[in-house]
Amino acid sequence: MNKTVSKDEMLPEYHFDYQQAKPNRFAARSEQRMTVVVLDEDVAQVFTTPESVNKVLRALIKNMPHITSDETTA
Repeated sequence: MNKTVSKDEMLPEYHFDYQQAKPNRFAARSEQRMTVVVLDEDVAQVFTTPESVNKVLRALIKNMPHITSDETTA
């Protein structure tokens, strides 16, 4: 039986016990790691899909000079 809690009875803050938390079995499990990047408006008008952004960035990466470990420590 659920008890309805009035606004006066609610605490201003609740602490969640993460030790008792369980993984969400309904969440989609993806093997692919995703990173979200926010594009400036002018860039987003040109690259309207994730595929177009990835295609251009992969071409740029392929044509970039590779940095050796000696260059990164300098």
